Amino acid sequence: MGNLRKLGITRLAACDPHPDRLEYVRSEFQAESFSSLDQALTSFRPDAVLICSPPVCHVPQAMQALYAGAHIFIEKPLSDRLDGIDELRREAEGKKLAVQIGYNLRFHPPIEKLKQLVEERAVGKILWAQIHSGSYLPDWRPWQDYRRSYTARREMGGGILLDGSHEIDYAAWLLGAPQKLVCMAAKVSALEVNVEDCATMLWQFPGGTLADIHVDFIQRSYARSCTLAGTEGRIHWDLKANAIEIVRPDGKNEALQFDCEVNDMYLAEIAHFLECMETGGAPRFGLDQAVLALRIALAARRSAEENVWVELD
Repeated sequence: MGNLRKLGITRLAACDPHPDRLEYVRSEFQAESFSSLDQALTSFRPDAVLICSPPVCHVPQAMQALYAGAHIFIEKPLSDRLDGIDELRREAEGKKLAVQIGYNLRFHPPIEKLKQLVEERAVGKILWAQIHSGSYLPDWRPWQDYRRSYTARREMGGGILLDGSHEIDYAAWLLGAPQKLVCMAAKVSALEVNVEDCATMLWQFPGGTLADIHVDFIQRSYARSCTLAGTEGRIHWDLKANAIEIVRPDGKNEALQFDCEVNDMYLAEIAHFLECMETGGAPRFGLDQAVLALRIALAARRSAEENVWVELD
């Protein structure tokens, strides 16, 4: 809500079943508050609904918002299953309503630069990629008992493959959809969760490129990085350094430093969503990309559970 305020949105409402959280948004953001989505849609009549609930609720709540004539922004992942997504697509297209999914890393300037470098073949054809993200779940939302968060609970759509699917999404954005993949995923920590907390995927692409992608919520220090090795050099991005390094065989290396703040990408994605609402344009990153990320995450989970390679259709 703070970012919506920064972007000039003053008419705000929040919907939450927890009275203490509603009281916070009332006092902090001067927002109207509702205990149910039905009540909010009927009484407040929003132009847009931002769905930030557990993944199992995303599609049903998105359909409610679409039926009410609201544009929708859905936090990632789109869902924990593929059921209902075709109906959601038809409803949104029929009413010409914007649907954007919260893969905010696509609005992060260093990731946008990686995309540009790959398209320009700055280091030739990409042969392999190594993508890494690790953090510690109890630190994600320190105001909440992590054991009660949806991330920790399979029945709410949790697990690192779904809730950590930013890496899946931007890897597919940079390199395309994998042809097949294999995954090791399990609960390996002492955290009180009933989901996988650590996963490593190997992707194979139609053109022969390989990628290994690791995500977890058990590391005690936050880390996020991407290495792309090509026929003519290597590109490396590190989030903490806020920099990209391009290493070439002839020694003509480059170091690209960025001065963006973490919150800038969240502002940028919401600003883009608001622009699509105003102009009627389609979000740059909408349902098609989110469905691909979900399909890959579900394929990875199946691979880990069945100990098999999985081909994507």
